[in-house]
Amino acid sequence: MLHFPKWKIVLVLAICFLGIAYATPNLLDRSVTEKLPSWLPNQQINLGLDLQGGAHLLLEVDVNAVTRERMESVLDLTRLELRKARIGYTGLGVEGNAVVLQPTETGQVAEINRLLNAADSDLAVEAGEGGRVTIRVNEAALEARKRAAVEQSIEIVRRRIDETGTREPTIQRQGEDRILVQLPGIDDPERIKALLGQTAKMVFRLVDSRNSLNDAMAGRLPPGSQLLPSDQVGPNGQPQQMYLVERRVMVSGDTLVDAQPSFNNGEPVVSFRFDSVGARRFGDVTATNVGQPFAIVLDDKVISAPVIREPILGGSGQISGNFTVQEAQDLALLLRAGALPAPLTVLEERTVGPGLGADSIAAGEIAAVLGMLAVVVFMVVAYGLFGIIANVALVINLVLIIAALSVLQATLTLPGIAGIVLTIGMAVDANVLVFERIREESKNGRPPVSAIDAGYNRAISTIIDANLTTFIAALLLYIFGSGPIRGFAVTLSIGLLTSMFTAIMVTRLIVVVWLRRSRPKTLPI
Repeated sequence: MLHFPKWKIVLVLAICFLGIAYATPNLLDRSVTEKLPSWLPNQQINLGLDLQGGAHLLLEVDVNAVTRERMESVLDLTRLELRKARIGYTGLGVEGNAVVLQPTETGQVAEINRLLNAADSDLAVEAGEGGRVTIRVNEAALEARKRAAVEQSIEIVRRRIDETGTREPTIQRQGEDRILVQLPGIDDPERIKALLGQTAKMVFRLVDSRNSLNDAMAGRLPPGSQLLPSDQVGPNGQPQQMYLVERRVMVSGDTLVDAQPSFNNGEPVVSFRFDSVGARRFGDVTATNVGQPFAIVLDDKVISAPVIREPILGGSGQISGNFTVQEAQDLALLLRAGALPAPLTVLEERTVGPGLGADSIAAGEIAAVLGMLAVVVFMVVAYGLFGIIANVALVINLVLIIAALSVLQATLTLPGIAGIVLTIGMAVDANVLVFERIREESKNGRPPVSAIDAGYNRAISTIIDANLTTFIAALLLYIFGSGPIRGFAVTLSIGLLTSMFTAIMVTRLIVVVWLRRSRPKTLPI
């Protein structure tokens, strides 16, 4: 145990040096580290919400909107298929989670069932009293769509948050239809709420110029068309203009691949670009509808409805609508990130001020310093020179923990600080086992070299067993825990690994170097 080959000495020194190098950026201001060359260590520990302040949001996905949207699509599909088959009907509409209609002729239920099943296998057609037909969506398919909506919402929320440049956000599912969002360091939570609260579902529809807008506003809405407001509101809070648009979506915003804020004649606009499929659809629609108004609809509001002057075949275009620069940037961000499959509602909102985080950091620093001082004093009093050696290893252990957290870009929270403070006490545990064993061997009459060798040989299995059992517990905390519990588990696990390294390698190397140079007759322990 006392033989140290040169490669092992070089390895121990290299790890200690790298630990110091990667821990040092945490002593510098972030603006300084961002200017450092990429080949130099420049990563810092990310502070959690409870340490640097920020926003805590609990969002709920409106899964009922997914059902409503599915029913609307079934209604449109039913209308289209029955028209093609020249089947007459009355009373077509949505009632709850079903589409209902009354065929004008009896005995057509089987034919309607065949048509709709061929178009959508998830539909089931039922005949009711008086020949009334009810069309329902398979329950399993509806539940699968709701689950997919929640999962997609989480991904879209993550994209939107990432686009804002927020560092280390926490975004995770909570329950069946809720999303927990924690944003450390956010100083404008209202903007984040606005970005997350907007569905950002953009579609392109033709304006219905064959029917009267006034008739539609009077309640005589033609089938296949929809009355939508402008996104611009007047002084009275009412939309400045209403539009009669066709329900059929000509081009969907799902085919957008990029959207960027730009300027046109000094006015902020949003430039967009479709993928190959969207570009072909956009080109076909604009080519066959030259001279017709083309409505750009965002979340059921018409941003603008320009007249198609000529076919647009390049797959790109611009959206203008009296935007401010910030509004153009936010709209481009939303379109890049994608549309939410369902609206989000903010159920809970908490803002943690940086002052509370500063107090927490100060309290954690005081606890860590006092704990370390107590351990240092105890080790010197109990073991003398060997205690000093253990204290040197303890400092190196703390540096390695900070370096590991920086390299892994782990988020440090209050429970994480608790894990570090606990590790400080546990870090000398291995040294205590070794030193007590060396003391016993020395009292039994062994010479210094033999006593130290026997101490390390006989204590190593106990050290490994003790740390391994604690590491298993920390691993289970990380697997089954969440949030702060995981933060505690991460720092505790890293602390266990670094304390094993410093106790078995660093402390032993220092003891061996001292032993070879001083060649003592008795051990000062």
